[in-house]
Amino acid sequence: MDDNYPKAYKEVIEILNFVPKESVDKIPQTMIDTLKTKMDENYDFKVDIDKSFEEQNLLDETKAIFANIFKDYWATPYQKERIEAKEKYDRQKMEEEKKSKYNPDNMFNRRNKSIIEERIEETNTNNLPMEVKKEKFYEKIINFFKNIFHID
Repeated sequence: MDDNYPKAYKEVIEILNFVPKESVDKIPQTMIDTLKTKMDENYDFKVDIDKSFEEQNLLDETKAIFANIFKDYWATPYQKERIEAKEKYDRQKMEEEKKSKYNPDNMFNRRNKSIIEERIEETNTNNLPMEVKKEKFYEKIINFFKNIFHID
């Protein structure tokens, strides 16, 4: 799996060159410095000013970084509230899906059903008539001594 974050940092820095200074000033300078130090200097990315942000050929990581920048620094309180509500809804939806998929109650039910089926199958095969060989008393004694002295 490729580590696209250094490339994404380069894309973010390049795009921030086209963002109004008032908006860039809202981002902490430490974050911008970190992006600049960790970006891939050799990655060639140019912003196409004829295309909108959505039309740019950006990495998913770049989009995620800008989503966080927008939420943390550029969004109004109402927008932040809406974003957080949507994220909370998405997390709950994922948890519900996980819960239904990996529900421990259902896992044990399936396991118990298979165990019960195995036991029923065992009892069906164990109900076959078996020949019981009765050993006489003196044969038991002889076999006992044979086992002790390893005689076949």
